[in-house]
Amino acid sequence: MIERGLALGLALAVALVRGAFAAPGSLAQDTTAGKRVYVKWCAGCHGETGSGDGPAASAMLPPPRNFTGAIYKIRTTASGQLPTDADLLRAIDEGLPGSAMPAWKGRLTDAERRDVVAYLKTFSAFFADTSQHVVRLQFSSPPGGGTSTAALREGRLFYDSIGCRKCHGDQGRGDGPSAPTLKDDAGFPIFAADLHQSWRFRGGNTVTEIYRRLRTGLDGTPMPSFSDLIDQKFLTDEQLWRLAQYVRSLSPPELPAVRDVLHARQITGAVPTAPDDSVWARADRYWFPLVGQVIRKARWFAPGVSGVWVQALHDGQTLALRVSWDDRTQSPDTVWLAFEQRLLQTVASDDSGAPRAEPWPDQLAVQFPRRIPAGIERPYFLMGAATDPVYQWRWTSAPRRAVAGLARGIERFDTLPAAPAAAAAYEHGEWRVVFTRALATPDTANEVQFETGRAIPMAFFAWDGSSGEHGSRMAVSTWYFLALDRPTPPGVFISPVVAMLVTLGLGLVVVRRAQRRVPTRSASINRKV
Repeated sequence: MIERGLALGLALAVALVRGAFAAPGSLAQDTTAGKRVYVKWCAGCHGETGSGDGPAASAMLPPPRNFTGAIYKIRTTASGQLPTDADLLRAIDEGLPGSAMPAWKGRLTDAERRDVVAYLKTFSAFFADTSQHVVRLQFSSPPGGGTSTAALREGRLFYDSIGCRKCHGDQGRGDGPSAPTLKDDAGFPIFAADLHQSWRFRGGNTVTEIYRRLRTGLDGTPMPSFSDLIDQKFLTDEQLWRLAQYVRSLSPPELPAVRDVLHARQITGAVPTAPDDSVWARADRYWFPLVGQVIRKARWFAPGVSGVWVQALHDGQTLALRVSWDDRTQSPDTVWLAFEQRLLQTVASDDSGAPRAEPWPDQLAVQFPRRIPAGIERPYFLMGAATDPVYQWRWTSAPRRAVAGLARGIERFDTLPAAPAAAAAYEHGEWRVVFTRALATPDTANEVQFETGRAIPMAFFAWDGSSGEHGSRMAVSTWYFLALDRPTPPGVFISPVVAMLVTLGLGLVVVRRAQRRVPTRSASINRKV
């Protein structure tokens, strides 16, 4: 052990010397400049020594990378191999979605990013080991027909046969039977990826990038490399591509755009009240991202719900609001209590008491002002204030019910007598909840009166019980707007048609008169001649 330690120390010294005397302008060689960048921008999370133990690290899940072990998830090299400089630079440039690692391209210069790559490599002697041959894997090109039914069916076949569903679940929402037991090589709890949210995939969300993750694996995590299955002839390279194409098909074709206004279309007939009513298939879906509540104690930096899909319809009398979101568990779920305990012990909190796992329910809140504001002023987004409360609908999974009330800050919620009707369904890692309420109610002092043609502020809050979320530990959104569309008056369609016909008629009259004058004028000319 002593000899190995001396060898690693010598290799580290050699690496530092090489960096100090590197040629100016060479790719990722100026470790002195890289250290300045690292100390200013990276050490707060990754620590002064690169061990992933910076001041902010304890609040993050997944935790920041520990550079001393030289174990990297996102690579183009084989499992167990060091990443290339280009791999490291790409992670810095593009960030790692679904984690606290932001994209630094555009914030740091090209030289600064190259220099910090050089400095990161000095934290591990493995990069100075001349026996390490960093070789990029050779990747094939995708086969055609990737979106065809046959290709996706074949991809699904291998999704089942090689055990993807054990962690990622039957429908890919990270709710497989092994999901509550997962941890990384350092012992930290880790979530199986939700394959319905490709915009949160680390390493990229295209079919090609997913295929490469399947080839390389995510070192340091339970996600293995499947290259050996190709070597063992268990599946072909083309079949691995089909699996990548199937995984990509689980997410929307385009990344969801965040729009400020949710439009509720007016329909004929009654609004749907069931979560799986076929009418919802024809209603537009809007994506609203959520983030951890980090303003008030106890803060929460690792929310279990990253966003909600929302649809809205009205019939002129009643509003129906459908909210759906991915949730790995139907909380409370005792199967996940051990995972919850590990999570609470990993992610630091400013609670005064020691963290303890409890069977909390899942919860959702939809928030409105009590009255539609005339201008741009709105109540405080984080559940209002004592002097300016907000009107909320709150739903809970156990007992499964909805209530309405006034929130006067996070700590106080006063229930109102009238509550919206609510129906909920949970299946394969997804909650779907429908709220319905009359547009106008007798309690005009406390309950917002929904009006067509008005921009009504709206916000969302969510709690994942199996992540230990309750009280101020929650996911929050900012204010958005709900707009109840008015039906298009028949005159809007009829008037242009009438105007077109009148114009056409006048044009024909003018042409006909002109045609009558031409022969008369010609005859007059002939007489004169």
